[in-house]
Amino acid sequence: MITDLKDEDLINKVGGRFRLSALVQKRMREIMHGARPMVDASGMTPMEIVIAEIRADKLAAKDAEPDRESADAS
Repeated sequence: MITDLKDEDLINKVGGRFRLSALVQKRMREIMHGARPMVDASGMTPMEIVIAEIRADKLAAKDAEPDRESADAS
């Protein structure tokens, strides 16, 4: 699971380590707050779900960008 975050193919797919980190954090938060997984999540942790979603091209780097409304509310 953690070793997947060091996979160069995964890192390059989203445009770098920092984007990958931001994407994983944002999507994990969404899943933990009730968002439905976009892949079969049976027996997976939230981090494993996010990594599977990225590998299946269900998430992209643009999904890691903060929402305008939530950024303005801060």
